[in-house]
Amino acid sequence: MTDSSLILIVEDDPAIRQGLVDTLESESYRVLEAENGMTALPLLKSESVDLVLMDLMMPEMSGYDLCRELRSFNQRIPVLMLTAKGEEIDKVLGLELGADDYMTKPFGVRELLARVHALLRRSRLSPAKDEPEDGKEPFAFGPNTVEPKSYSVHRDQDSWPLTSRELELLRIFHAHPDEVLSRDELLNLAWGVDYYGTTRTLDQHIAQLRKKVEPCPSSPTLIQTVHGVGYRFLGHTTA
Repeated sequence: MTDSSLILIVEDDPAIRQGLVDTLESESYRVLEAENGMTALPLLKSESVDLVLMDLMMPEMSGYDLCRELRSFNQRIPVLMLTAKGEEIDKVLGLELGADDYMTKPFGVRELLARVHALLRRSRLSPAKDEPEDGKEPFAFGPNTVEPKSYSVHRDQDSWPLTSRELELLRIFHAHPDEVLSRDELLNLAWGVDYYGTTRTLDQHIAQLRKKVEPCPSSPTLIQTVHGVGYRFLGHTTA
């Protein structure tokens, strides 16, 4: 079975970029190339890209800045960030800006293809096939109001933008109030059953989400950690 999805590779190292092109084209993906964020941005605005593989540290426009720009006009395209740096802050910042997943160089071809396949599959399923008819209607999340149409959450006079993954997690929690959801269950529901990433990605998304929906993120009362298992949304909490 072939996949003709269009993937944009944004990587300043020519050798790595060509290796990614060869790998993806061998799986029948269509591929566009860009050497940095400045050359990638026009392609993202003019082409129907299905997924972006982007390096973090690039000249002229970094992966951070490119992801921020992309999310200002498109919340749907999955983003897989590639980084040679191991610092946790880089991964957290990338996810906060709207990346769906990250991989640290060097990585294996099999793992890369598995991540790409999982992100594309999840993108196809959401929202058209698995979103309810009223999936764009606002809903309450504790003292917050979630606005799916604008990818935002509001509390009192404050407002925060949501990434597509954060919105998906809020929908899942909202649909399962007071239930303990394991990390694997949440990954399956939000990333897809064939996702090959680690639960650490989920934990980092939850940490960023708490900054937006918890009145006191350091002492969460809405999304609670169930140690050794996963998380629980206390649906009855209103303040």
